[in-house]
Amino acid sequence: MGAREGEGAPRGTRPAASLWRPGPFAHAERPRVRRVAAFGGIYSNHLALEAAIADARDRGADLLLCLGDLGAFGPSPDRTAETLRAAEIPVVRGNYDDSIARGLDDCQCGYTDPKDNHYARISYDYTLAKTSSEHREWMGGFPGELRFRLGALEVLAVHGSPRRMNEFLWETTTPTHFLGGMIRQAGADVLLGTHTGIHWSRQVGSGAWYVNAGALGRPPNDGNPEVWYAMLEEEGGELKHEFVPVSYAVDDLADEMADEGLPEEFIETIRTGWWTTCLEVLPGKERSRGRY
Repeated sequence: MGAREGEGAPRGTRPAASLWRPGPFAHAERPRVRRVAAFGGIYSNHLALEAAIADARDRGADLLLCLGDLGAFGPSPDRTAETLRAAEIPVVRGNYDDSIARGLDDCQCGYTDPKDNHYARISYDYTLAKTSSEHREWMGGFPGELRFRLGALEVLAVHGSPRRMNEFLWETTTPTHFLGGMIRQAGADVLLGTHTGIHWSRQVGSGAWYVNAGALGRPPNDGNPEVWYAMLEEEGGELKHEFVPVSYAVDDLADEMADEGLPEEFIETIRTGWWTTCLEVLPGKERSRGRY
């Protein structure tokens, strides 16, 4: 996990959850924080989530935030929910969370290709069947967006985009002027999202940023089993951020997935770092960086 020595709060320090009130607030009432750890799609990777929580606290994050999609891909989704609830981590509603809470027929992932939808169906049906009614009710209360002050910066946290929960914003196909317009319309300095599974960021004009935290649940199709989250802070009115790699017990998770009867294709991705499924949605340049 690689927390830097001498930096941050001692392990076990809780984030300032008492500052957080989910839902809309007046501008003056929004929580103001110093350093934020943003976790993209968890995808039931409870081992990576536990490692990331410990790492983010070691690095001094005073807010830990989940950007949605608790389930999919991995085993035993209730374990992820239990970890987030115990750590008092606020969650933005993702498409998976919305579908699970409402018992919908599919994950609302936004795929159009039959191959992508085939594997999405397997992971969604498994997650729906394995998520307790208590946790489904809890997910039903997730807000569609959260706003907070990061020092002097106004941050809007969403799952896909401010206009659509399952919108894919890819690095190579999303124009800068489009991001700029979205951020201005949202009245924010920083737009923070996920949904694509691959982390990236871009400065959009003077002082404005889009940051995609990627996914904590599976590696970003780079041949390395580590997963990533985003750490953000403000300095002198400007955003500073980094993407943080997280090592965890990959083989243990893979064994759990096998025990649960999840597809070998999912397990291969966890072990190797290369995506084997949900590839058709990738733009050409993103796909060319992978193995398949």
